[in-house]
Formats: sequence, C-alpha cells, structure tokens
Amino acid sequence: MPASTRSSIIKKVTLIRQRRLLDAFFKVDEAVLHHERFDGSLSPELNRLCLERGDGVTALLYQPQNDSLVLVRQFRYPAWVRQGPGWILETVAGMLDKAEAPEETMHREILEETGYQTSSLQHVSTFYLTPGGSSERIFLYYGEVAADDRCEPGGGLADENEDIEVIEMAVDEAFAAVDRGEIVDAKTLIALMWFRNRRLQT
Repeated sequence: MPASTRSSIIKKVTLIRQRRLLDAFFKVDEAVLHHERFDGSLSPELNRLCLERGDGVTALLYQPQNDSLVLVRQFRYPAWVRQGPGWILETVAGMLDKAEAPEETMHREILEETGYQTSSLQHVSTFYLTPGGSSERIFLYYGEVAADDRCEPGGGLADENEDIEVIEMAVDEAFAAVDRGEIVDAKTLIALMWFRNRRLQT
C-alpha cells in the first residue's frame, strides 16, 4: 500500500470545548473534541489533555579539527524521579524565547551553555517530542565550531541556577554510547542518528 501524502491524511477536527487545568510554568489544557476517522465516519466525543510548555531548540555541535562533538551534561529532575541517572548527557538545548527567532535563541543558548560563539547554523528538522501528550516542538540545528570559537567558559546562567558540564566527546565514542544505550535523551538520539547517517552518505 503506497504511503499517504500529507494532504490525504488531513481530517476534520471539531473542538467542542476547552479549559485550562493548570496555569503555571507548564500549562495543561483539557479539550473535548471529535474528529473524522479514516473510514470517513465521525469519532465520538473524546477527552484529551495537552501539556503546553512552549517550543524548544537544540543543536549538535561538531569540531572538525579533532572529529569531536560538544555536548553538555546537567541534572534533570524528571529523569531522576523516574529512577534514571538524573545527570543526562545531551545536545545543547533551551526553550524558545517568543521574542526571538528559533535560530537566534539557539545561538544564545550555545554561548550560555558551552561558551562557543557560532556564526552559522543549519536547520536539520523540526519535530514533536511527545505528540501524545505535549504540543512541544523541537527545532534541531547543526553547527561546526573550532577551539578558538570558545570565548566564554559556558556552564549556564548563575541567576537561573544552571550547573552545566561541557563535554567534548569523540564522534566514534558518541556513536558507541548510542549503541550501548547510554544516550537516553530523545533529541540527542535523533541528532546523533542524523549525524551518523550524514557521515555514511559522504
């Protein structure tokens, strides 16, 4: 069966009512809706929840001179509370500032977290992180840096109580960590899989 085009899978959705259950740093909305089904019929009324936390940006930084990646590690409470490692190895990331374009936010986050000044970034993809429960999208970028591009120590912002370790990791070591299941952050896995595929094609 041939794959469906995007236009052929757009169905009608009717929002019946919506209310906000939580209005804090994260927001939770409850909606009652129905939508057109694949057989053309209409679904019954459905109750759905949506976590609203805004969109995010992330970047995979590559150092061609020594074939390494610039990653970061920091404490993530939600990972720790789920009996995870807590301190997660990941790509540079941050929440999108509504007053900035995604790339502008990304440049700023790279400088704050790693100390690297980036001149240009390549947009790789935009994807939903967990579309079953959250509206958050991630804008993924790729950038190349050199040792002399590091003009600040990085480590995050003190006034936001950030404590970020900057890690330079050989590309082969990063790929091996993926294969061993040691990279557990979704956006970082996506970035590394994209980068591995890119290298295979060159």
